[in-house]
Amino acid sequence: MSKACVFFADGLEECEALIVVDVLRRAGVEVTTASISGSRAVRSTHGVGLEADALAAELNEADFDLLVLPGGQPGTTHLGESPVLARMVTAAASQGKKVAAICAAPTVLAKLGLLNGREAVCYPSCRENLAGAVQSAQPVVVSGRFITGEALGSAIPFALELAAQLTGRANAEAVAKAICYNW
Repeated sequence: MSKACVFFADGLEECEALIVVDVLRRAGVEVTTASISGSRAVRSTHGVGLEADALAAELNEADFDLLVLPGGQPGTTHLGESPVLARMVTAAASQGKKVAAICAAPTVLAKLGLLNGREAVCYPSCRENLAGAVQSAQPVVVSGRFITGEALGSAIPFALELAAQLTGRANAEAVAKAICYNW
């Protein structure tokens, strides 16, 4: 069974995180939500209280096939300031693991130099912070082991692409059909 880690930070866009968690679990992926702060409890950008399964500092990126960074503000800023997240994401990338980010969060990958020369997409107002990336107009972009999504509006196809990457296209299509999403 494939394993994924979805990072939580105060100020995250809750739908970008939870749609990914939901779709991946429907696809049979073991998903761990991980807070980058010292507490498992986080509050989303819209004031929704969430509790992560674990603290990121207690996890090892080698245990996962995929790491996911949801967007939102100030969640993305917190992700970008986290030494734990930076260590885990850069180590996972160097190990050939899949790394995904949506909305503003691809800027964190760009800041770490992971998108240099790769096609990527992010929230329109964040595009100037995608230095080194080849910017795309597509809602979801796969560039090698990196997957990026534009915004909340692309969260379902983003999550389905992550499911396809981990469990195969046919399984992701079955999930799409089960949730009545024309993918």
